[in-house]
Amino acid sequence: MRPMFEITRYEVERREVGTAALVVGLAVTAALFVAFAPSVVTQANLEMTQVFPETLRRALDITAMSSLAGFLAAELYNFIWVILLGMYVAYSAGALIAADVETDRMETLLARPVSRAKVVREKFLALLVPILAANVVAGGVVYSGATMINIDASLTFADVVAVHALSIPYLLCCAAIGLGCSVLFGRGSTAQRVAMALIFALFLFEAGVGLSDYAWLGAIAPMRYYHPTAIMVHNAYDVVGGVILLGATIVVVGASEWWFRRTDLS
Repeated sequence: MRPMFEITRYEVERREVGTAALVVGLAVTAALFVAFAPSVVTQANLEMTQVFPETLRRALDITAMSSLAGFLAAELYNFIWVILLGMYVAYSAGALIAADVETDRMETLLARPVSRAKVVREKFLALLVPILAANVVAGGVVYSGATMINIDASLTFADVVAVHALSIPYLLCCAAIGLGCSVLFGRGSTAQRVAMALIFALFLFEAGVGLSDYAWLGAIAPMRYYHPTAIMVHNAYDVVGGVILLGATIVVVGASEWWFRRTDLS
């Protein structure tokens, strides 16, 4: 009997160093944001945000920075999690298939009794490990750090859990976009750059159309369904948005499997 998820296990082990670096980097970043919070969470800083263009204020949701929860939502989650981490997981997913096709490792892998759909699916599942690890560790750092500085009572344990739990469907959707690029392009570097650019372009698009009469067009962007400020400042948990993101992830991964099964690797 063939072992299950052997491709996923291999990919997870191959990414151990990168996963550790990501987790440590995000944990340190979260700790720095929490440490800087007391010096910037002031009324003066709230007034300073008014100099930013309306589109930027909406995109980063920097209108509630007079509290610890609002500051972290705007600076850590709306910027680091939504933009940078979203781009990172899409970039990582961009190499999942294309890099192996480019170096002919894929032909060696497919010479074994394994289907193309299984390869795509299990390689994608490997990205769940760094996504989960980053959220668990960074979430712990944020809450423990906030408890230690104790500058206000705006940040609750439930909000920290929710903002990280609901980021998982968002990040998986970004990874699925990267996977789609990976099966469409023959070169890993090309797929990675396109995937990263797509996430950033979708972020800008959603922020731009959100202030227009065509706001409904922003529904194609994953960031439409993940709202760190709503979670941390207004205690509004968009579970439906998370379900939509998971559904979109399944659709894109399924489409990637379908396309890869029909791709000529020669």
